[in-house]
Amino acid sequence: MRYFFASKINARIGHANFVARSFQLPRPFNTLSLAENLRIPLLYAGRHDGSHPLETRCTELLDMVGLADKARRLPRDLTQIEMRKLELARAMAADPRLLIADEAMAGLSHGEIDDILALLIRLNEQGVTVILIEHIMRAVLHFSQRLVVLVAGRKIADGDPAEVVRDPDVVRAYLGE
Repeated sequence: MRYFFASKINARIGHANFVARSFQLPRPFNTLSLAENLRIPLLYAGRHDGSHPLETRCTELLDMVGLADKARRLPRDLTQIEMRKLELARAMAADPRLLIADEAMAGLSHGEIDDILALLIRLNEQGVTVILIEHIMRAVLHFSQRLVVLVAGRKIADGDPAEVVRDPDVVRAYLGE
């Protein structure tokens, strides 16, 4: 299996206090509302110190991903892109400095990919370093400042995305030539 790792670096050495990840296959708590799904990571993985009401933080996170109006809904009521957004909100509940986004765009339409890209770019602009694990090359090239290509767990290329995609080893591995 081939993976492309892309990153937007924005953290300083020694500054990354928390790491969070989103999962390729979102698995929210199906019997809990979206807001309740965020309460769990806020209580157990976030920096909740009691000075900020949990409900307010849940609303902020849902608003960040465009789901605030669905706070009381159950995950079964969500579309595929909304599930991906909920997954990212759950990861962001930990208030990470580093977010590992594992195939957050898999199975999405062109426009939905653009929505997720815009969200990841906003997070990066807010100081979150994002490591994007993705197969959708359009997204990888749009998002990346640095591209690392692994094949069977071995790094075959690392560097500027425009240069890496022209690397003969990457072309051979990705296109099967």
